[in-house]
Amino acid sequence: MPDGRLLQTGGFNDGERRVRSFSPCAPAACTTTNASACSGCDWVEYENGLAARRWYSTNHLLPDGRQIIVGGRRQFNYEFYPKNDAAPGVYSLPFLVQTNDPDTENNLYPFVFLNVDGNLFIFANNRAILYNYSSRAVVKSYPAIPGGDSRSYPSTGSAALLPLKLALQPGGDVAAEVLVCGGAPRGSYEKAKVGNFVKGLGTCGRIRVNDPNPVWVMETMPRERVMGDMVMLPDGNVLIVNGAGSGTAGWEYGRDPVLNPVIYRPGNPVGSRFEVQNPTAVPRMYHSAAVLLRDGRVLVGGSNPHVYYNFTGVMFPTDLSLEAFSPAYLDGSFDGVRPAVVSPASGSGVAYGQKFAIRFTVATGAGEVKADDVAVTMVAPPFTTHSFAMNQRLLVLGSEKLRGVAAGSYEVTVSSPGSRNLAPAGYYMVFVVHREIPSTGVWVKLH
Repeated sequence: MPDGRLLQTGGFNDGERRVRSFSPCAPAACTTTNASACSGCDWVEYENGLAARRWYSTNHLLPDGRQIIVGGRRQFNYEFYPKNDAAPGVYSLPFLVQTNDPDTENNLYPFVFLNVDGNLFIFANNRAILYNYSSRAVVKSYPAIPGGDSRSYPSTGSAALLPLKLALQPGGDVAAEVLVCGGAPRGSYEKAKVGNFVKGLGTCGRIRVNDPNPVWVMETMPRERVMGDMVMLPDGNVLIVNGAGSGTAGWEYGRDPVLNPVIYRPGNPVGSRFEVQNPTAVPRMYHSAAVLLRDGRVLVGGSNPHVYYNFTGVMFPTDLSLEAFSPAYLDGSFDGVRPAVVSPASGSGVAYGQKFAIRFTVATGAGEVKADDVAVTMVAPPFTTHSFAMNQRLLVLGSEKLRGVAAGSYEVTVSSPGSRNLAPAGYYMVFVVHREIPSTGVWVKLH
């Protein structure tokens, strides 16, 4: 939420209409042996916070500070939280009926992104629309992704909104582009039920949301992947990690774990965008997740393809471990050009459309620091489940000037996003990127 609270909605059985809120608390208070000091560090649960039962739905933060909750099992509609008099209930979304498969659904956890015009790009099954949630109207319908196969649960591909480059169009339109990768061929879920595990999809589709006549541009990944997670990195690249090479999401339905992460470089020419990374030794199957950390690593964890926690006697035991993936930019050989943010301090506030200075240092032996070699990115912290990072968003800020302050010390002046459609209010991690090597991020509150 804009004030930093974590909001979680819906769930299974007794949880399906509940809303839970967690407010950040002072870490020092909860490291003490005095239990009473931690009394405020707990969830607050609201039993009937939702108007409809929600399980396998998608949340997204809106420009006005509310969250929209879209779909879920047997819910072809959406609602908002918190409620207000103008929008107290549930609103039909026929698109979710149109994309529903009666046997497998195949439109759960729809991929939802806030477009730069304030409308929502919603992808379910193999189709997408641009939707005005205020007037409850479809603004645009997109062509089906080539091949006709589903990319959403239980076929479970993943999707990301590529970097919004404010720096390239100052004062003008900002291009929005969505990348959808992986999934499972039509019929895979039914076949997995009888022990036939079909190879996943090895393709990605990329579409420019606001083009007058948008088309999907297809690319081929290094290998097939279902249940992969896509994480935006501070340098603007995309990490694809976790998942299986065959089968689908669901209990016991994934096979052939994909252990090698892949980096996708959206700025490279087609044919040179994918780069295979060193493997993990831990299969991360159904119910795994990944999230970007402030130091540039990606925290990867989980895997439970079973109805209960099964640690022995199964093909893929329940795994409660965590590990950190370190992208190549964290290699020590880049320490000489790695920037370090001096100011603003973490937790500082920035207003919309505000020009503000970021001071950073670079090792004095790095040579001349040029304006063309420096970028500033802002990353919204997403919530990841079932291979989709809800509310994931990266912006490249417009920069005006770079100046030297002292030996190895520099200051770059940037402009914050100009509207809540570009970036809803709330907390973001801000990184300085020098020669494609990011700093550690600092938290900034956009308001």
